[in-house]
Amino acid sequence: MSVKITTGTPAVAAWLDGMVRSLANHSDRLDAINIFPVADGDTGSNLYMTARTAADAVSVLDTDDLGELLAAAGRAGMESARGNSGTLLAVFLLGFSEPLRGHSRLTGRLLAAGLESGRVRAWSALSDPVPGTMLSVIAAAGDAAADAVGRSAAEPSSRAAVVEVLQAVSVAVLGAVVSTEEQLGALRTARIVDAGAVGMMLVLDELRASVLGEPLDDARYAPLHGYGIQDPHVYVGREAEAGVEVMCTIALEPLEAATLRAKLDALGDSVIMSAAGEAGDAYRWRVHVHVPEPDEALAALHGAGEPVNITVTDLCTHDG
Repeated sequence: MSVKITTGTPAVAAWLDGMVRSLANHSDRLDAINIFPVADGDTGSNLYMTARTAADAVSVLDTDDLGELLAAAGRAGMESARGNSGTLLAVFLLGFSEPLRGHSRLTGRLLAAGLESGRVRAWSALSDPVPGTMLSVIAAAGDAAADAVGRSAAEPSSRAAVVEVLQAVSVAVLGAVVSTEEQLGALRTARIVDAGAVGMMLVLDELRASVLGEPLDDARYAPLHGYGIQDPHVYVGREAEAGVEVMCTIALEPLEAATLRAKLDALGDSVIMSAAGEAGDAYRWRVHVHVPEPDEALAALHGAGEPVNITVTDLCTHDG
């Protein structure tokens, strides 16, 4: 195999840049098949905007520490994350960064550890994690990487081990995306795969492309059900989604955060809470929730602390 492998911070920086480029190129098609958890047609846009903020944050960062680079990207993405998908992407990047701290180059074992850490952070951020979404793709990637490391005969720190992990992840994430159509009733009815899952596949495919020095293989996406659609026909006849999305950042101690999560769970759904960094004796939490009306959610947030960067967005963006 003739590949130009890059495993240091240039590869991670290239990954973030490639992620932005691919999500920009695919955002219209991702938006067109976005019907879960709500049919608001913005998954591609949310992923792109979040990834762009993450990449911009590290564009002037001078470090050889892979974990430091990715943590900066994740924190920046978290502070301005858009929607469910953007929030989970930022959470995943933060989780991925943790085992990489203090390391200047990727190995197969570090890749597997990063993917597993990203999986744990992403799944635990949601009050009610649902298979058949980008979470399933993250889980499949983590499982495939761990299995590849366990089976590998290559020297653990070798570039061959990195290639083995990336190849295994590539196969697994495609299978996970295809499976989403049968895991969620709404997707099965519409005969499409999950938009967030495809977006996460793009993110992980760009990781492989950046490390191996290869272009993204767009042919992998053509057979995905619904992905050749140029207009969002899946919205025809579909009732408009009611309610709003509320997002903010708030500094809370862990017990306070757990109490707030319980209140938001009682008020709405699609609750995501993940720590974005330390704030004295507390942590800065990025909060996301869908609620019928914003007032009670905002009251719960203000009752818990001093939320900042508050956004309230109507979920209804399509008129059928």
